[in-house]
Amino acid sequence: MKYLLLLALLPAWLSAQAQPAFPAKPITIIVPFGAGGVADITARTVGQAMSVSLKQPVIIENRPSAGAIVGSSAVANAAPDGYTLLLMSNANAVSAGLFRKLPYEPVKAFTPIGTLGYFDLALFVADKSPMKTVQDMVAHAKAQPGKLTIGTIAVGSTQNLAAEMFKTTAGIDALIVPYNGTPALQTALMAGQVDVGFEVLSPMMSHMAPGPKALRPLAVTSDRRFPGLPNVPTVQESGVPKYNVASWNALAAPAGTPAPVIEKLNAAIREAVGKPELQQRLQTLGVRAQASTPAEAAQLLSSEIQRWKQVIVTAKLSLQ
Repeated sequence: MKYLLLLALLPAWLSAQAQPAFPAKPITIIVPFGAGGVADITARTVGQAMSVSLKQPVIIENRPSAGAIVGSSAVANAAPDGYTLLLMSNANAVSAGLFRKLPYEPVKAFTPIGTLGYFDLALFVADKSPMKTVQDMVAHAKAQPGKLTIGTIAVGSTQNLAAEMFKTTAGIDALIVPYNGTPALQTALMAGQVDVGFEVLSPMMSHMAPGPKALRPLAVTSDRRFPGLPNVPTVQESGVPKYNVASWNALAAPAGTPAPVIEKLNAAIREAVGKPELQQRLQTLGVRAQASTPAEAAQLLSSEIQRWKQVIVTAKLSLQ
């Protein structure tokens, strides 16, 4: 009987022995944004470092679209073998509340692997603006309700929703003006067409040198100061204690990817993100490198979905 049992198990054992150790071929990270942005450069920087420990190339494939839907859908429908990954971000959390129907279930379709880093937004004014602090901005808005103008990029973006959330948290009445991209927002700020702009740090940092066309940060939006701008306070330090917004990037695999594969990928992320030279590289982009466990990344996604759904409802944004 014992021998019969061994014979019955033999095919499965032989199959397991025939399976090459993961990874046995290149890994593709699908980035649902265009090349050259913060998400893309973060994915390329971390991916290159991961390839060293995984001993396989990590290829970046850009599939930009509104709400990160096209790239996310491609990964949701990919084989759950660890070879096709998604650069997940705050856009995935926002899309869950902004779109009436998605071609995938935002939580159930993916297995988060771990975070790569967080990046701050900041409140910017033109260098010549009389507003020196967030307190000045809030006082101006309360003295003249509806007169303060806040520029952001597209409606439904993290920047746009961060501005909506600021209005609610600070208790002010202000007009939010969406622009079709960061360059248009920068031009509007410099020309005095809007009073304040909400934008991620990276594309704005080159405009922060003193001068007539320079921009000046009033505060960063997360709950800690950005190491590259130690003298710029947080919004919380500036008198709005419950306000905390930081965008983020993480890697995720299709649901059903085996746990040992997820663990190996998570270990590669941790090794990559722990390198001081990588941390410094990301800091120049306004990114605070920070790895997490798969469980922590999953909790982050779920909590961010709930938070931004509430902001969308409060702002009365039309679902897409």
